[in-house]
Amino acid sequence: CCSPRDNPAMKQTWHEVVNGWLAWLKAGGARPQTLTLRRQQATRFGADVGGVGPWECSADDLAGWLSGHEWSRETMRSHRAMLRSLYGWGHAGGKITEDPARMLRKVPASTPAPRPAGDDVIGAALARADERVALMLILGSRHGLRRGEIAQVHTRDLTIVGDVTWLTVHGKGGKKRRVPVAGEGGRLLRAAPTGWVFPGRSGPMTAAHAGKLMRQALGSATAHQLRHRFASVAYQRSGDIVAVSRLLGHASVATTQRYVATDDQVLLRVAAGAA
Repeated sequence: CCSPRDNPAMKQTWHEVVNGWLAWLKAGGARPQTLTLRRQQATRFGADVGGVGPWECSADDLAGWLSGHEWSRETMRSHRAMLRSLYGWGHAGGKITEDPARMLRKVPASTPAPRPAGDDVIGAALARADERVALMLILGSRHGLRRGEIAQVHTRDLTIVGDVTWLTVHGKGGKKRRVPVAGEGGRLLRAAPTGWVFPGRSGPMTAAHAGKLMRQALGSATAHQLRHRFASVAYQRSGDIVAVSRLLGHASVATTQRYVATDDQVLLRVAAGAA
């Protein structure tokens, strides 16, 4: 980077820089959850580099910080994205003459194995859950909603057509999709009082709290594993990966493929067909 004598902006505090960068992200439509995450990440980075100012960090400082943590690959990717955004903004705005994050190596995406929650685990959780948590579990395991999407369900997003309740889901990045909710899930949604289906103190329940409630009911599984269960069962029964991807709200079918666990009996049938 350049010297503080070359650019007065380099004397800015971490607080000033992070606030300015977040305002820029917000002006570009960044969601509140994203802004909260980026603030936490950038503030931690500023604390970890000690007395070094935000515009005094070198490429080695950034790489050393990333490599100094035993993070998962996805967590590493997220923190690298934060640095790329922060210093890209600083460089584009003339606060630094060179972008130290430009040299950071790309972190490959991980390809974790599908981890669908077992039907026995889900059945036991439904049996002991109250009606509110049961609906959460149904929306996750039978309809593929994320915990944050479940928390945001509002009765104004419901459209009833015959026996099917269509739910407009508010997904990542402000994207919306329509999901049919039939059976028990549809009945519980139609019976919900007007307003947020899962209310919090001053609005909808937080995604974290919804996830906690589901985790407590499930015991040995997580809310995200319910999405894996939906993806796996929906694909095995339909064979339509594109439709499953749309129902999950994925931007890419490649992402959906990472959610789908293939049953051994399916593998046997496919193998037998080629024998």
